[in-house]
Amino acid sequence: MEKILETIKENYRFINDADHFAIDRKIIIRILHNIRKLFFKDHFNSDLSLEETMEMIREDLRSQIEIVDMNYEAISDRFMKMLPEIQNKIYKDVMALYNGDPSAKTFSEIIESFPGFLAILYYRIAHALYLEDIPIIPRIIAEYAHEKTGIDINPGATIGEYFCIDHGTGIVIGETATIGDHVRMYHGVTLGVRKFSKDENGALLKGGKRHPDIGNYVTIYANATILGGDTRIEDYAVVAANSLIMESTKEK
Repeated sequence: MEKILETIKENYRFINDADHFAIDRKIIIRILHNIRKLFFKDHFNSDLSLEETMEMIREDLRSQIEIVDMNYEAISDRFMKMLPEIQNKIYKDVMALYNGDPSAKTFSEIIESFPGFLAILYYRIAHALYLEDIPIIPRIIAEYAHEKTGIDINPGATIGEYFCIDHGTGIVIGETATIGDHVRMYHGVTLGVRKFSKDENGALLKGGKRHPDIGNYVTIYANATILGGDTRIEDYAVVAANSLIMESTKEK
């Protein structure tokens, strides 16, 4: 057993690097749950007052951002000031889900049980932190949402208002994708990469525009795949189920 443990410890050198941070995933999840309670106080039970919930969010956020950025106080304060804007956006998403899904009988049903709602809420929180150039934490949020809903939205994606995810299982939205306002998306949709750029040694190049742009009032049906950083789906387009698109659509 001692030799096995020695080997395991020796193998640590392969994954230890300068980007390692000891983020507490449980605290990140607590932040998400408390923000959800703050935004929808009548839908989720809490032993804390709204003021106490706000303070816990702020202190938890500071404790985790401090691990990855020395400007944690300023960043945390900016994020807290963004909460009303995030709340306003997610309220619009709830409205889009209600209007876009005939099975949605009440707002409460969406808020308390729809995976599309949860994925969008956590995306909007992660995206706000992504815009602050916070490492790791936005991705932890995105992967937690993926784990809970089966919907994989990279926190770097740019998504407009009134976003409706119907069912949602298997959706993948890449980091550099942009989505306009009033877009409806069904399960199994992929906004992905058409081709990976490589350097002279064959290693994948990081960054760059890799994922497609979706216009306003677009509907994308189940299992459609749209690829490429130079691919754009124009406003009011309807993308058929099971289709593969690798070039831009034309305006009518």
